[in-house]
Order: sequence, then structure tokens, then C-alpha cells
Amino acid sequence: MASFDIVSEVDLQALDNAINNLKKEILNRFDFQGSQTEIELVKKEMLLKVLTESEMRMKQIEDVLISKLIKQGIDARSLDMGNSHEASGKMVRKEIKIRSGLEKEAAKKLIKIIKDQGLKVQAAIMDDKIRVTGKKIDDLQAVIQYFRQNPFEVPLQYENMKS
Repeated sequence: MASFDIVSEVDLQALDNAINNLKKEILNRFDFQGSQTEIELVKKEMLLKVLTESEMRMKQIEDVLISKLIKQGIDARSLDMGNSHEASGKMVRKEIKIRSGLEKEAAKKLIKIIKDQGLKVQAAIMDDKIRVTGKKIDDLQAVIQYFRQNPFEVPLQYENMKS
């Protein structure tokens, strides 16, 4: 039986590079000169903490962050932007979650979509990934092709293709 895994992961090294490039650009930008802006990546919690002076600057940081992630090959859908919160004084704080792994609800939706395709494959949830098995590699490739043509709500990667 042929099989492959569907996962949703973020390369931590590429993420770290993107955050470092973001910090460098924010330091060098004229409109951020003299501003109090802090950007911190907490790898254990997969969280990016941003503290800045205004909502407008927060939006600019988000835009630069997305462009840096795309340059590093990380899909922007892997970020959960959330809402900004008022911090002490005039500061604005935001915690941006980095999605890693498939959540149960998303995995169930994926399995339903795979079953609706009518291909002779089986899909099973295994921790934070989905294993798709079938007799023909062509059926497995059809599943991959479907998700490449119809993007899902979270970025997907395909690994461990075995025949």
C-alpha cells in the first residue's frame, strides 16, 4: 500500500530568519526612528509578541512580517493574527500565534474533503497529521493535486511518500 502524510508545519529556522529580518528592517526604517517597538519570538509557545506605540505602526509591522515570511517560503496563513490589546500608557500589544500541526477540526474537514473526492484512498488522523493510504500512487497524487488547486484554510505540506 502506498501512503503519504499531510502536515501543517512551520520551519523554525526560516521563521527565525524572517523575524530577524523584520527586526532589522524596523530598526532601519525612517518612520520607526525613535519609536518604542519590541518584537520577541517565543519558540516554545510558538508565539510572536509585538509591542509598539500605535495601531498604525502595528499594521505596518504586520505587513512587513508577512512580506518577510513569504520571502522565507512560509505561508502567511500559518499566522493567527488575533486582536491588539491596549498596554500601559499609549502602547499597543499583540500576540501572534504561529500555527504548527493540524488541529482536530481542520483534520476532520480534510478527511471529509478527501472522502468526497471518490478516490480509492483511506485517510486517518495520526496526532497532528493525516496519513493517506491507497493501492495506486495515482490516487494519492490526485489528492495532493486537489489540495494544491484548492487551497485549504491552513498551509499544507506533503511528506513521507511511500510506494
